[in-house]
Amino acid sequence: MKKIALILISMAGITANAQEVMTPELLWKLGRISPLGISKDGKNIIYKVSTPSVEDNKSNSEFFSIPIAGGKSISINNHKDLLFDKNKHEKWTLSSKEVKIDKVDGKDFYPELEKCDVQIFNALDYRHWDTYNDGHHNHVIITNDNKEEIDILNNEPYDCPQKPFGGDEDYIWSPDGSKVIYVCKKKEGTNYATSTNTDLYEYDLVTKNTTNLTEKNLGYDVAPQFSPSGDLSWLQMRRDGYEADKNDIIVRHKGIDINLTSNWDGTVDSFTWSKDGKKVYFLAPVDGTKQLFEVNFPGLTKIALRVNQITTGHFDINQIIGFHEDMILVTKSDMNHANEIFSYDLKKKKWNQLTHVNTDIYNKLSLPKIEKRMVKTTDGKNMLVWVILPPNFDASKKYPTLLYCQGGPQGALSQFYSFRWNFQVMASQGYVVVAPNRRGMPGHGVAWNEQISKDWGGQVMDDYLSAIEDVATENYVDKSRLGAVGASYGGYSVFYLAGIHKKRFKTFIAHAGIFNTQSMFGTTEEVFFTNWDMGGAYWETNNKLAQKSYTEFNPITLINNWDTPIFIIQGAKDYRVPIGQSQEAFQAAQLKGIKSRFMLFPEENHWVLKPQNGLVWQREFFKWLKETL
Repeated sequence: MKKIALILISMAGITANAQEVMTPELLWKLGRISPLGISKDGKNIIYKVSTPSVEDNKSNSEFFSIPIAGGKSISINNHKDLLFDKNKHEKWTLSSKEVKIDKVDGKDFYPELEKCDVQIFNALDYRHWDTYNDGHHNHVIITNDNKEEIDILNNEPYDCPQKPFGGDEDYIWSPDGSKVIYVCKKKEGTNYATSTNTDLYEYDLVTKNTTNLTEKNLGYDVAPQFSPSGDLSWLQMRRDGYEADKNDIIVRHKGIDINLTSNWDGTVDSFTWSKDGKKVYFLAPVDGTKQLFEVNFPGLTKIALRVNQITTGHFDINQIIGFHEDMILVTKSDMNHANEIFSYDLKKKKWNQLTHVNTDIYNKLSLPKIEKRMVKTTDGKNMLVWVILPPNFDASKKYPTLLYCQGGPQGALSQFYSFRWNFQVMASQGYVVVAPNRRGMPGHGVAWNEQISKDWGGQVMDDYLSAIEDVATENYVDKSRLGAVGASYGGYSVFYLAGIHKKRFKTFIAHAGIFNTQSMFGTTEEVFFTNWDMGGAYWETNNKLAQKSYTEFNPITLINNWDTPIFIIQGAKDYRVPIGQSQEAFQAAQLKGIKSRFMLFPEENHWVLKPQNGLVWQREFFKWLKETL
């Protein structure tokens, strides 16, 4: 009898384990993989795994090597020795460092007052992302074996790598090592803050001359790389000031620039050349996912350019690592699984998962179900909507339901795996999540992507409501318990919906949302963004598009319609959507007597990066929903 009891207990334990679900605490134990490249011998992938430590409030990193053919990962110490140093060419090495150029600090002007704490600015670009400019600029440095240095920007007040996110992908050697190609926006102050015009520059080691290679293009020119035959290629956006413009692949062949994707109705995330130089492989959003594409390179022949989608499925391909024989090596994720490294056989059309950083954890979980749904919009279009259902979903039950509002506003709502806005965690706490690919999303054609600019409170709001109303026709949706959540433009969406929802929603959560489009224009550090998407400045009284952004499409003008609990979250070092936006919204909600809460992260920016802060964010998110939904 005791044996039977033990067996029953054991079986009960197995059942219980099978019913485990993703929690905020478990989310912050997952390893985060970063591929570093293919080893020199071509047989292994070298990668890093960063694992958050909530106790230490930081992430710990470990380096690994795994055979491309498949096998077991091994921990390594000297990962740099196993990889080609792309920044090294014979006796010269490329690197970057910060160089003090501008006088900004009070003591720069008054050295006798060395204890003064003051900064003096004469133009915009005085702060960026989460940092105030202190007069230092990133400069590319060429160093020889004798440690002699050449600053190829020659004390110019510009940045390469680009701030805040640029890295060593912003500068490369020419194939013969005689030149350096680098990305730079050679503008200062207010001109810098109002423009997206980066260019590719060529520095000649012999003549010491610098040439602007893309002077005629007024938008972004980034991601330079050379083809196997030595042709310079890069990503290009055409229009100055429009950070979400169509991104195309350009190849300079025999002095002529060839746009490989000009006639393709999409936008490129990243690209790489095939080994034979006959094709370019690239990643791009499409139909609520991110997939692998190829385009042929015909040179100057009359052969037509052909873009082909290679992969399909409910997943995102996030990075191309390289090639091995007939395989392309990538990272891949979906809404239930964080990034892992995979190989894809281009001939056999077969996937092989190489790394299993988090497989043991996922194998113990009951996973949410992801459904793709097509919803008819108010203007007669078909809109893709992801519906994420809780683990062990029971259609006979009724579930509280969240409308997720994506940021950007032109950010792809694909099969991404976020460590904050994590659909798996939301669904695993018993919520249905509705995630519409509303107007402004890339992956549904350029026109769909562009329609949101200067129309923030227009068709896109109808798209949101069409999505939630369509899904709410399902019996499993508790129509009395609907919420709307989002960050950045998604936070703006929440603030705006709070003024027009007519009691559809029972609760709201807005992180780093834009509440007042006028003060947003007056305080954000990326003026080109508000200039383009708002249609101009708020003082342009004869500009009808701009005036609509600052009146009808301004959430602050709808504050008298607010009547629903709202939770507002903000990082104090967020200069993209500055803290005043959330302060204004919280103050208005409080003074109007609306149940509201304000969570401030003094040391975080537009994101939440520290493990303990991230865990507090998750716990307070679900605490609020439990209280109000």
